[in-house]
Amino acid sequence: MNCNIDSDINSNINLEKTRKRINVELRGINLDQTINAGPIGDNVFHWIATVNGPSDSPYSGGVFFLEIRIPTNYPWKPPKVNFTTKIYHPNIDSSGNIGMEDLNYLWSPAITIPKYIILEPEIAHVYRTDRARYEDTAREWTTKYASEYNQSI
Repeated sequence: MNCNIDSDINSNINLEKTRKRINVELRGINLDQTINAGPIGDNVFHWIATVNGPSDSPYSGGVFFLEIRIPTNYPWKPPKVNFTTKIYHPNIDSSGNIGMEDLNYLWSPAITIPKYIILEPEIAHVYRTDRARYEDTAREWTTKYASEYNQSI
């Protein structure tokens, strides 16, 4: 019985450490002018975020929405990040999942930004072999799916 009490105490301590880390990272994210993120309601483990497309990229003028789910054992396990706005990008699949195929294996508590892998080989091929076509398609998708007048919240 004492073992269960000790386990509950350790779980509560770890959960509090996780909450503190999340709050520190949240404050850091919101210092950046291109990213805005915050918890949905009072749940610090479920966020919504927006990322403004960089002005020197084919994503310029776009506002991309993301959903972030943070596990209770973060930072020991990585967050799940999903683009809810369609985006043409070699690291993001057609469902909005960021390429984290090997991330569970590579994950370290020191990582605050996920290490991306190439998830869409066809888009990556276009990126490497026909940069103009890649940028044109990325701009087209940005206008079609991420422009202010196309956003429905």
